[in-house]
Amino acid sequence: MSTFGKILHWLDENAEKPIIVIACVLACLLIPYQVFTRYILGTWFKFNVDTSAVEELALFCLIWCTYFAVPLVIKRRENIRMTALIDWLVPQKYHNFILMFNNIATLILTVTIMFLAVRLIRLQFEFPQQTATLRIPYWIPYSVLFFGFLAQSARTIQDTLKLVREEGWIKLLLAAVFLGVVAVPIVCFEHSTIFVLMVTLFGGMILGIPIAVVLGLSGALAVHASGYLQLNIVAQTAYNSLDSFPMLAVFFFVLAGIFMGKGGLSGQLIGLADMMIGRRTGGLAMATVIACTFFGAISGSGIATCAAIGMITIPAMVERGYSKAFSAAIVACASAIGVMIPPSNPFVLYGVITNVSIGKLFVSGIMPGIITCVLLCLTAWWISKKNGWKGADKVYTWGEIGRAVWDARYALMVPIIILGGIYGGIMTPTEAAGVAALYGFLVGMFVLKGITRENFVETLVDSSVTAATVLFLVAMASVFGYVMAIEQVPDALSEWMMTITSNKYVMLLIVNILLLIVGALMESASATLILSPILMPLMLKLGVDPIHFGVIMVCNLSIGFITPPVGQSLFVAAAISDERTERIAVAAAPLLAAMLVMLLIITYIPEVSMFLTRFM
Repeated sequence: MSTFGKILHWLDENAEKPIIVIACVLACLLIPYQVFTRYILGTWFKFNVDTSAVEELALFCLIWCTYFAVPLVIKRRENIRMTALIDWLVPQKYHNFILMFNNIATLILTVTIMFLAVRLIRLQFEFPQQTATLRIPYWIPYSVLFFGFLAQSARTIQDTLKLVREEGWIKLLLAAVFLGVVAVPIVCFEHSTIFVLMVTLFGGMILGIPIAVVLGLSGALAVHASGYLQLNIVAQTAYNSLDSFPMLAVFFFVLAGIFMGKGGLSGQLIGLADMMIGRRTGGLAMATVIACTFFGAISGSGIATCAAIGMITIPAMVERGYSKAFSAAIVACASAIGVMIPPSNPFVLYGVITNVSIGKLFVSGIMPGIITCVLLCLTAWWISKKNGWKGADKVYTWGEIGRAVWDARYALMVPIIILGGIYGGIMTPTEAAGVAALYGFLVGMFVLKGITRENFVETLVDSSVTAATVLFLVAMASVFGYVMAIEQVPDALSEWMMTITSNKYVMLLIVNILLLIVGALMESASATLILSPILMPLMLKLGVDPIHFGVIMVCNLSIGFITPPVGQSLFVAAAISDERTERIAVAAAPLLAAMLVMLLIITYIPEVSMFLTRFM
């Protein structure tokens, strides 16, 4: 390979990584530093410490890290999209054609925001503004939109050229023509803003376009159709939506979960749970549920929980005589606890969108998570007893159990750091997430040695890519939500739904059914961002507490982790176990029934989830 070829290859593999790593490391150091200086130096030693500049710099790092990680999401084709209908209706040989079509739509959005960013930067030179604490000219932070979306455009073009090499230029041309045919009736004819917003949203999702891209495009097209809104709003909202301190919590909780998984803490949790109840009938299945609950209290993610725990427990359960389908099913179902039990990324997103206390949402998720854990354990015991799946013969002494607890101390410390820091008044949820991320990294690298010099960079990059997938979705959903708010769509929809029934309990049943259907078709973060602002006005009119509704929504959507056709945990468990998805789905039916019982309990007995919040 020539020198020029080597340079191109290096750029292809690493162009975005230096910025991602630097921004990620800085963010992970700045927030714990803020906690240290405020609490240790300020509270204990009475020094007057101003950390507002630290917070602003950490947010800049988050935004740069996000917008430079999204190009890698595009390169790896890890965008969140709704593909169930496409997979069902379109033969496999046409899937590359669909990807070409999607890439053209993505390129339209990225190039549009790139040029809008140039306009925004130019306005900052004409009418200069400075950031609140660091006094940096705003054109500097806004430049991330230009460079970030330029990188996204380049990665989209690169991916399209790969598809052209496989399929030829004719298919690309046909994909462009198809997009034109679909778009012309919307762009070239006059429609109401709401019509454009909804048709492009549902049409784009059905066609498999990445949901973040659909939200951005539908918002931009609706702004254009309104006739009175300025397109600059699209670029400005794409920046301002991430310039929010709670958004750092999503980023840090993802990092903490991945650092813990890399470090090997999941194995310690499983070993401890197996020692405690592994000798009973269905012992390892119940130990798996308990391990998922504890790991969920670290990661805040259902998918991360399923992958980290499933890699260890599924082979172990099969070895002890459990069926492969049930082994995968119990992990897939128990992983849903990861988004109920605090910390929980869906709770953070819901709290940001609805302006509800994230701390109270975390507390409200404790009981639903515990109830789900208990119901799944009971169901696993019943299934195991029916199938004759016995526990291990070995009986452990209290000394051995004590040593297992001591070995798992690093994992067990994480929930204490997060919840103790928040409810002890030491840290905000975002700061607790930052401290947990730094703790997970230090333990993973220097104690458990799972993070090494060799995988250090890739661990940071992979963590940032995972977080950016959600955060980019938040940014584009904010564009969509801005137009919805201006057009008062949530209020209109809530008024219409009230005409169906004004009975609170019947409406809660209808909303539960709606959320279960949506959860089966759409990834939970997307559903939370789209539906929260729509359903919240309706819930307020019915007298449902916003915290209680947050629990209902998150628990509903968590069941979507196991229900086809989207069922992310279902597919992760299928990949780990090498078992057919439909067999796992059948084995999961009794477990799913137990989770529906939990849903009815928390829906119609609000105190189950709310009583702990009374002490805050």
